[in-house]
Amino acid sequence: MPLYPEIEPYDHGLLDVGDGNHVYWETCGNPHGKPALVLHGGPGSGSTSWARRLFDPAAYRIVLLDQRGCGRSTPRASVYETDMSVNTTPHLLADLELLRRHLGIERWLVWGVSFGSVLGLRYAQTHPEAVSELVLTGVATGSNAEVALLTRGLGRIFPEAFERFVAEVPVGERSGNLAAAYSRLLESSDPEVRARAARAWTDWETATIPAPPRSVERFENPEFRLGFARTVTHYWGNDHFLEADGVVLRDAHLLKGIPGTLVQGSLDFGNLLGIVWRLHQAWPTSELVVIDEVGHNAGAPDVVEALVAATDKYAHR
Repeated sequence: MPLYPEIEPYDHGLLDVGDGNHVYWETCGNPHGKPALVLHGGPGSGSTSWARRLFDPAAYRIVLLDQRGCGRSTPRASVYETDMSVNTTPHLLADLELLRRHLGIERWLVWGVSFGSVLGLRYAQTHPEAVSELVLTGVATGSNAEVALLTRGLGRIFPEAFERFVAEVPVGERSGNLAAAYSRLLESSDPEVRARAARAWTDWETATIPAPPRSVERFENPEFRLGFARTVTHYWGNDHFLEADGVVLRDAHLLKGIPGTLVQGSLDFGNLLGIVWRLHQAWPTSELVVIDEVGHNAGAPDVVEALVAATDKYAHR
């Protein structure tokens, strides 16, 4: 099942969510169709037009947004003066509810990738009445173990890249939480320190891609690179601003009755902790689709096919 043809939004806007923040949103497809919300990853990646094509535009009213601080939302995290204290998971969850009410939507399918799956899962757990189904890929739950794996544990697999990654951190902080250490660098008043830290962080993320080509075009944009690294480390260095470590997996029982599809690459490093398998086991109404020889990559052809199959399955439910 290939992607649906390219489409353009029929409506868009900037929603005032408070704290001086305005969140960009857009709607595509059928204005009278089944509502579907797209949650991008990162955190801090921003939405892309590609995600519109995962849904049948005749069947779905597709809603995309740029989470606080990224994409077309303002103010951007790449701007040093932007207050990151009002960019947290509780703020993002509240933003989703504001947007749902603003658009007059009662319930929507929630699609999420990577951090978007963390946000989507927690949203469904705290607002189950608003979620009709979940479709998630590159599944994560925002636990400290996942952060430790991706920042330190992978150093055993990529030792040369890890040495460069750690070298940017002050010596006294190298044995601690590396995401938090990088977050402090990215909050430095010195723009050179911030720029160097953003480059080192995205170089590490690129180096840990499990299969070639190991390149991420958007990381070559200095403004994107800075905002992305600042946002990721802000969340990863602060326990994802969740109520307790492991809360998303702990509260999987709250998803009871919500159908879901989990599409996961077999080479996604998050699998080393068994997170997606444990989530699937704790969520009886979920389906787990494992795609062989694919990493943390929602755009891989077989992953796309599985995602489109899932949205097609739920289109008329």
